[in-house]
Amino acid sequence: MSRIEVTELTKAFDDRRAVDAVSFRVEAGELCVLLGPSGCGKSTTLRLIAGLEDPDDGTIRIADRDVTHLAPKDRRIAMVFQSYALFPHLTVADNITFGLEVRGVPRAQRRERLARVAALVGLSDYLKRKPGQMSGGQRQRVALARAIIAEQPVCLMDEPLSNLDAKLRGEMRVEIRALQQRLGLSMIYVTHDQIEAMTMADRVILMKDGRIEQQGSPAELYERPATTFAARFIGAPAMNLIRQQGTILGLRAEHMRLDPPAGGPRDATVSSVEYLGADTIVGLMLDGEAVSVRVPGRTAARVGDRFALGWDPAHEHRFDGVTGRRLDSPSAGAPESRPATATMS
Repeated sequence: MSRIEVTELTKAFDDRRAVDAVSFRVEAGELCVLLGPSGCGKSTTLRLIAGLEDPDDGTIRIADRDVTHLAPKDRRIAMVFQSYALFPHLTVADNITFGLEVRGVPRAQRRERLARVAALVGLSDYLKRKPGQMSGGQRQRVALARAIIAEQPVCLMDEPLSNLDAKLRGEMRVEIRALQQRLGLSMIYVTHDQIEAMTMADRVILMKDGRIEQQGSPAELYERPATTFAARFIGAPAMNLIRQQGTILGLRAEHMRLDPPAGGPRDATVSSVEYLGADTIVGLMLDGEAVSVRVPGRTAARVGDRFALGWDPAHEHRFDGVTGRRLDSPSAGAPESRPATATMS
């Protein structure tokens, strides 16, 4: 079993705790994404698991074995970094098999593994090339192949797609997820991109200021955010947060609608219209606060138009106005399709 267990993991730099008593578990064959903004502690957590940093406190277990103080080479892990870290003077084949050669794996076995892995990642026709002769996406495949050929049960990835353009990132997300599932790898994947997290992960661990803000499946984080931070970080556009008396009302853009204006000060004014093809994101200002509404296809709304905002109360999220923590969800029997208007204190 290649389960990964992290318990009360802590790491401080000077007087700042980069990782503060973090605990989680990644089951065998699961893809877990560490998600969060820059400086939240996600990469430091990964480096601690990899053995590239020493923890101040806590334990790390891989496959039921305490590896907290073991060297990286003894942890049975493979890593893929943001920088491809390829040797420019070596061929693709030699870059992929470099680690095996260092560990003394026989040449025949290296050739056999190389052929299998190169076919797996689509590099069979590029093995004689140098990295400088390849595109960014191809170089990333080389880095992936180098990790896979080690045949370790755990793979750690630190922002591996950051250097690629949007189209290539989309393609590589699909490839990495397919490879992870096909090989049955236990994978921890670090990213600041919530789209990568939502499309790839079995489990998402959202971090903030060195601590875990929320963890669960992508659907759980999207449909039941535990805090206003989680509500705003997960989803594009971010969840609308409307401050009321002592509470904060949260509404996803797709759960709001543009109703005919009521003719009073509670109407919202359109500030932007973003046509995306399948739908349109209409930005509005309500009492100085920005609100986004997603409408299907195209819309006749134009900048300066005024609308009342409506929604089904069953889609409301309520948060404490001071702590930002989630309050009890609305009753499952709440009336449907009742028009409502935002109120702000």
